[in-house]
Amino acid sequence: MKPLLLLCIFVFSFGLICFAQDKKTTKKGEITFEASVPSFEEIKAKHEKASCVLNTKTGEINSLALVKEFHFKIALMEEHFNSNFIESNRYPKATFKGIIENFDMNKIGSSPQEFKLKGKLKLHGTSRTVTPTATVRKVNDGIEIVTVFDIIASDFDIQIPEILNQKISKTITLKTVFLVK
Repeated sequence: MKPLLLLCIFVFSFGLICFAQDKKTTKKGEITFEASVPSFEEIKAKHEKASCVLNTKTGEINSLALVKEFHFKIALMEEHFNSNFIESNRYPKATFKGIIENFDMNKIGSSPQEFKLKGKLKLHGTSRTVTPTATVRKVNDGIEIVTVFDIIASDFDIQIPEILNQKISKTITLKTVFLVK
């Protein structure tokens, strides 16, 4: 009986190890967004604690960012961002669920390669399909995934007060950098 039990435990543990090797993760991803307009004050924030999971067999990718972790140079901007624009108490998370199309782990090297990324970005309680280009490469003991793309504030029901229309861009540039291991 004991040898059979040990064999079952070994097989189960081996299966978990093999499955875990297909997933690479980070909890230190960077997301930067910018909604600056020339001749006005910079509207830019950075998040350095975003999580990301990449399935290296399928190319599926998921990321999560707690909205209150975006930090600005000016504390008042951060306060207005959280309470007036993004309503972080009501919508505390931003998520992305998608796939890196034609992803093949065996073809990833140290030189950056471009892939089409397709998925759903959920922000401010609204989901939209986005299709940015992802630059992927091996770096040391992980895989670096970088995207830069634009979203429109109104597509995510983010209202910019009329008094600020000239100072805040309606187009927001997002840059993500994930080093998954």
